[in-house]
Amino acid sequence: MTKIDEILAQMSLNPKDVRFSDLCKVCDHFFGEARQKSGSHRIYKTPWQGNPRINIQNQKGKGKMYQVKQVIKAIEKLEVKNGNS
Repeated sequence: MTKIDEILAQMSLNPKDVRFSDLCKVCDHFFGEARQKSGSHRIYKTPWQGNPRINIQNQKGKGKMYQVKQVIKAIEKLEVKNGNS
């Protein structure tokens, strides 16, 4: 199991206790480098129509739970789009 897979498993089991740095690693892996890194926010572009971005925020070293859940859903959508489900 790779480090990214381990982080994803931990994110799924406990989305309210995810380190922001781990969340960034996962987003960098799946969505590429953030187009905005300033301040406490990072914004990632996604390859589909509609609201094509992932916005994550550092809250005292942790990712916000609702944003962790959004990242998980976006990764699932990306895997379905790429035929990896």
